Amino acid sequence: AEFVGELIDTFLEEAPPMLAELRESLAANRAEAFRRAAHSLKSNASTFGASTLAAMARELELGGIDAARASGGLGPLAEHYARVAGELKALRDG
Repeated sequence: AEFVGELIDTFLEEAPPMLAELRESLAANRAEAFRRAAHSLKSNASTFGASTLAAMARELELGGIDAARASGGLGPLAEHYARVAGELKALRDG
């Protein structure tokens, strides 16, 4: 249980900077940085079985900045991350 809690804490610490990098890369039109951040978020979400979050990040990884702009930005991804983070915190603290 302690190890799982540590893994959850690591995810909760690393994901927000990834989301910030996605926002910054989108705003600055830095396609490669955007793709790398989406890839990292996808991989980390997959580790925790957050399949919807991983799929959303995968779509951004493959579609890039253009896909993010076409879908209206990163709001849905950030909202889903918030739900996943809440569930992981409850699991860790429960």
